Amino acid sequence: MAMYFVSRRFSGGSAIGALRCATFWRPYSTSFREERDTFGPILVPADKLWGAQTQRSLQNFDIGGERERMPEPIIRAFGILKKCAAKVNMEYGLDPAIGKAIMQAAQEVAEGKLNDHFPLVVWQTGSGTQSNMNANEVIANRAAEIIGHKRGEKFVHPNDHVNRSQSSNDTFPTVMHIAASMEINSRLIPNLKQLHTSLNSKVKYGIDRVSCTLPRMYQLAQGGTAVGTGLNTKKGFDAKIAAAVAEETSLPFVTAENKFEALAAHDAFVETSGALNTIAASLMKIANDIRLLGSGPRCGLGELILPENEPGSSIMPGKVNPTQCEAITMVCAQVMGNHVAVTVGGSNGHFELNVFKPMIANGLLNSLRLLGDASASFEKNCVRGIQANKERISKLLHESLMLVTSLNPKIGYDNAAAVAKKAHKEGSTLKEAALKLGVLTSEEFDNLVVPEKMIGPSD
Repeated sequence: MAMYFVSRRFSGGSAIGALRCATFWRPYSTSFREERDTFGPILVPADKLWGAQTQRSLQNFDIGGERERMPEPIIRAFGILKKCAAKVNMEYGLDPAIGKAIMQAAQEVAEGKLNDHFPLVVWQTGSGTQSNMNANEVIANRAAEIIGHKRGEKFVHPNDHVNRSQSSNDTFPTVMHIAASMEINSRLIPNLKQLHTSLNSKVKYGIDRVSCTLPRMYQLAQGGTAVGTGLNTKKGFDAKIAAAVAEETSLPFVTAENKFEALAAHDAFVETSGALNTIAASLMKIANDIRLLGSGPRCGLGELILPENEPGSSIMPGKVNPTQCEAITMVCAQVMGNHVAVTVGGSNGHFELNVFKPMIANGLLNSLRLLGDASASFEKNCVRGIQANKERISKLLHESLMLVTSLNPKIGYDNAAAVAKKAHKEGSTLKEAALKLGVLTSEEFDNLVVPEKMIGPSD
């Protein structure tokens, strides 16, 4: 295996120049090794585990920079899937020594230990082929090291061994489902439930249903290979790998009954994104209501006292902002935007394949992460510490002209309207206006205008 040492300064026309990917250049000399795929040889950084196809993707999809990398839950899900695939493939004849090394390497991926070796961005081939190959190459090279061989020798082959009985067309939708299901169960639902509990403890006002029961998300495409036929797999492979993933994740994964649908459509993702969109709409209203009710302290409504977490202005001393409300409403707006993208992506399944997979996965996972984290932050730093400003609430309540509504059954709409208009024009109370107009006695007014009795139907 050839090793090369090159400087950061190079000619764009050279072979080394073709490696141009600013993220990985260092301000000092670094070494490269040669890797090969069906397009021939290519140089990759010697300290990285990826191979030729990953390097070509780096060259060809320089879009968005490091912040647009494939989401970490997808990478970890690849580790889970490849570990389970190796376990099942050993039952179908894969060399146990190679299979066990793949399982060990894949476990390291699942634990996030090899994240630095997954540099590819979301904006790549729409089937996720390059990220699948990124996983295959990293796991193959790491497995080879575990056995005692060198990177790049392909003693453990990324396609023949790590990707055995698989296609990018079924592995990528499978990791999409694994990643989303794990995020929903570990992050989103627990945080939404805690927020729901806190809201109910304060004002009996919250999201009625936050549990997302999404059985379709637990149906895996694995075993459909390229177009849903199961070409190059053995009978039973699909059910066994779903069972292995279920055991590995402790989630109720099963094999999808219709592999063609599982590859060509992603309705489960659109449906789940729609549920998140609904939750975002609900949270947007809740946060805005809290923001407005907490406005003040002297010129706003001021009915709620919100926790004061940090200074709110660089120029106005003493100002405090409803920052948690602002943060979660921005998150809700982003989730709504993600839902548009996921919807467009889901509608673009053509014939046997949907080639918007990375964008769909990125959008949903981003929504899950943001909603989960924002809900936890909102509950901890805002809702939990909200207090009612009872004095202010009482003052505004008894000054409200709309208490006049309770007079309708006694004096009629027109007379009640006259009372409200007179009180407003003269700056008096409703009672004073009613007595001046002679439509009610003092005792009658007091018996009719009782705010505590105005929150539901009368007997």
